[in-house]
Amino acid sequence: MSKVDSSAVAVAVTRIVPEGRWGWRRGRVLASLAVAVAGLLVFHSAVPDMAGRPGSLLETFLPWLGLTVPVLLVLAMVRRSAVALLALLLPVAAWVSGFGGLLLPAEDSAYDLTVVQHNVSDENADPAGTARALMKASPGLIALEELTAGAVAVYSATLAPEYPHHRVVGTVGLWSKYPLDGARPVDIRPDGIVGAWKRGLRAEVRVPGEKAAVAVYVTHLPSVRLGVGAGFSSGWRDESAVLLGSAIAAEPLDRVILLGDLNSTVDDRGLDPVGAHMNTAGPGFAFSWPASFPVARIDQVMTRKATVTEVWSLPATGSDHLPIAARIGW
Repeated sequence: MSKVDSSAVAVAVTRIVPEGRWGWRRGRVLASLAVAVAGLLVFHSAVPDMAGRPGSLLETFLPWLGLTVPVLLVLAMVRRSAVALLALLLPVAAWVSGFGGLLLPAEDSAYDLTVVQHNVSDENADPAGTARALMKASPGLIALEELTAGAVAVYSATLAPEYPHHRVVGTVGLWSKYPLDGARPVDIRPDGIVGAWKRGLRAEVRVPGEKAAVAVYVTHLPSVRLGVGAGFSSGWRDESAVLLGSAIAAEPLDRVILLGDLNSTVDDRGLDPVGAHMNTAGPGFAFSWPASFPVARIDQVMTRKATVTEVWSLPATGSDHLPIAARIGW
């Protein structure tokens, strides 16, 4: 390399990484970006859900905003910007405040019931293998969605030795080690959907050690769509969430367990009508979708007058979702 070329490279490097001390005047744009990220993490509900539903889209993937911190950190160090480094403390604090608790190991506390929730996929080529995989977690209850008529018989036959009690409504079902009573459909169909569409089930479970029955809801809310032109389309999902929330609010039994593919994370405001009446899960991200590279937990275990002490993802089955297991304490 010639001396001229070496000089040119040195000048270019100097422009990218300024020599000398760290400066307080450099990197103001990076500092502004750090403040903006912190603002989105803390005040995400202030982002309007106008056309394209940007607010719901942001909240669906909210934890992933934390990935901007290492990127901004590298840029701040390249710029030798003291103000940008200082500003980065804001998104770090906001992320830890919102999601740091999910990284803590679950307390080794007593629990009363283990449950499994799984969207098994209507294209699952191995329902028997999926059923056997779910039983390995030794749950007392197994909730399944996207059941087909042919697959129901396979799941029932495979689960029957350990789960003799089951109810199926449309494409959702509940298998239990304990007796089930009062099983009925739950109407969560949005107005725009016609035809045979049954995705809600409610049953009463007599759990050993509990004097009163526990109401268990198994649901599958409508899917959302993400497109370049339409943005985040969640109208039907949101409408169905309102109906589900109303059903839970009217539930006469004190203890309630909700198991289902809600096509929503607990941070998404679209799930607020349900979350207003239920407690969310304890420590653990337990991402469930897509199974090939999980980025969000849209399969939920929620409770009323009970606590989800731990939630975790199970190994992949023949579905595009990962199964979710949870421990519940009264």
